[in-house]
Amino acid sequence: MTQPLAQLGGRSAAEFLRDYWQKRPLLIPAALQGFDCPISPEELAGLACEEEVEARLICQPSPDQPDWQIRHGPFQEQDFLTLPASHWTLLVQEINKHVPEFALLQQRFDFIPNWRMDDVMLSYAPDQGGVGPHTDQYDVFLIQAAGKRRWRLSYQDASFEQLIPDLPLKVLANFQHEEEYLLEAGDILYLPPGVVHEGVAIGDCMTISIGFRAPNQVEMLSAYLADCLAQMDGDAFYRDPDLLPQPNPGLISPEALHNIRRMIRSIPLEDQHIDRWFGSFITDVRPGHYLPEPEQPLDLPGFLARLDEAGELWRSEYARFAYVEESPMQTQLYVAGEVYPLDRQQAFFAPLICGQRVFSNSAIRVAMQQPGVAELLLSLYHLGAIYFPE
Repeated sequence: MTQPLAQLGGRSAAEFLRDYWQKRPLLIPAALQGFDCPISPEELAGLACEEEVEARLICQPSPDQPDWQIRHGPFQEQDFLTLPASHWTLLVQEINKHVPEFALLQQRFDFIPNWRMDDVMLSYAPDQGGVGPHTDQYDVFLIQAAGKRRWRLSYQDASFEQLIPDLPLKVLANFQHEEEYLLEAGDILYLPPGVVHEGVAIGDCMTISIGFRAPNQVEMLSAYLADCLAQMDGDAFYRDPDLLPQPNPGLISPEALHNIRRMIRSIPLEDQHIDRWFGSFITDVRPGHYLPEPEQPLDLPGFLARLDEAGELWRSEYARFAYVEESPMQTQLYVAGEVYPLDRQQAFFAPLICGQRVFSNSAIRVAMQQPGVAELLLSLYHLGAIYFPE
């Protein structure tokens, strides 16, 4: 954590987290020197035409187009042929699921916990393309992959009342920037939550956004309560066999309130229960998404033969991985919402599988020497959380 990192401009991870993370923006010139975007604009447009890819086209007001236009994919080739020469943007979400190089790019930021990582988005814009001044409630590293983009930042109020009304995008109506940066290929701009920003393409450009999510309190509480309710007895009704006469039927007696409070407080609030719920919650597959299962099931000998043939094993970008060290004797591994208890001998496997995305045949073979690890890997394979590259 004290080693200087090029992607942080020579700062260590500890310095960056102390001075900038969720505090203030940071421009990092030439952070990824020699970086070449893994795909071209034409290939990005091709991806946006595929059914399983989440993509959007945003057209800004311009001399050729007076109003905002937002369209969702999948698109057809004709959609791109009819676009104006400027003032539009193509956005492809979760490109790390479709292009392995973007998945590996995330490892440059692995000083931030896995469970905080959201996805990698790639955008292409011709001259003057952008999505308007807006703010996000997550941390993001904006990597200039090709061309140039001018970013303007502001710390002004971005509440609902300040937005352009009746627009699906949350765009500020009166944007007054306070800072300005011109990013060229290989530059990175880090933005903490809440900073208003507007990016405008200078000529054709491509920008990579590596975002880090933060669940809000209402989201977590509602999910936790739903999990608790699912495990509770639906036939446990309020009972008052010791009911006594009372002076007025409108009175809610102290005894009744005591029983009601006891029922409400029966929701489990022990630390271990919350911890285990959170591990499953934060790694769970998002609603509407799924893990691509392997084309054919394998037994253990078949799994080992396939490993020898492929030479390596990849972690699926459709699954999230995290773990909790409950004690020296027990580690809980969470993968795509599932929990895998690991004993002391198997505990090493949690940081191994969570710490990188690609594993060589030899590394996996060493790991499988410990009891139970081979069976665990086979379970993760059938879950769709790990796979062999084609």
